[in-house]
Amino acid sequence: MKAAYILLVFLFCFSLAGAKEGKKLLLFTKTAGYRHDNIPKGVETIQGLFAKEGITVRHSEDAAVFLSDSIASFDGVLFFSTTGTIFNSEEKLAFQKFIESGKGFMGIHAASDTEFDWPWYNQLVGAYFMSHPRVQEAKLQVLNRKHKATRHLGKIWMHKDEWYDFKNVQEGLHVLMNLDETSYEGGKMGAVHPIAWYRKVHGTRMFYTGLGHTKESFDSPDFQKHIIGGVKYVLGM
Repeated sequence: MKAAYILLVFLFCFSLAGAKEGKKLLLFTKTAGYRHDNIPKGVETIQGLFAKEGITVRHSEDAAVFLSDSIASFDGVLFFSTTGTIFNSEEKLAFQKFIESGKGFMGIHAASDTEFDWPWYNQLVGAYFMSHPRVQEAKLQVLNRKHKATRHLGKIWMHKDEWYDFKNVQEGLHVLMNLDETSYEGGKMGAVHPIAWYRKVHGTRMFYTGLGHTKESFDSPDFQKHIIGGVKYVLGM
């Protein structure tokens, strides 16, 4: 009887340990074009914020990581301000296999300024960067206040950043926030200007936000909650 009780206690404790086991995320910042000067600040902030949520973050700028056996241990990948053509053909296939195995994908800011000649990636990230005006404050219309990435916000969020215009916007995006072009100078998309979205594509969950150009954005509590909610969505937390 005593032995059975000890066994039950052991199994209970083991199940609790498994339940508390965190997620593992690859933070990828390789650049082959413009390099944002806020990458070091962003990496440090992301690692600290996500660690508090039980997410272990490994940072890399080596695309060969997707060819390694260890890649299978990650639950998802976050592209933070990657730019240009960052993969060779072999790395492309490995990254595609990684995503299509059900691993989550999250993109911040210049993740949309990446791999312009790869239609599969266009479908994954949701749109490509086209242009931007100067950094300035703008009004974001929060269309979905139930998603993890936006439920902390009101209907309007005033935020200062570099506002991307997009091209090759994919159908089927679930837009979280729309950028009000009447609130700033230089927008080129008109009344319909998505700036953050999510959806299921290529057999996995994806989330993208166009915010995150400035160092100061990573000090904003609202932006911090925005990206924490985004990563929790793509990792299924």
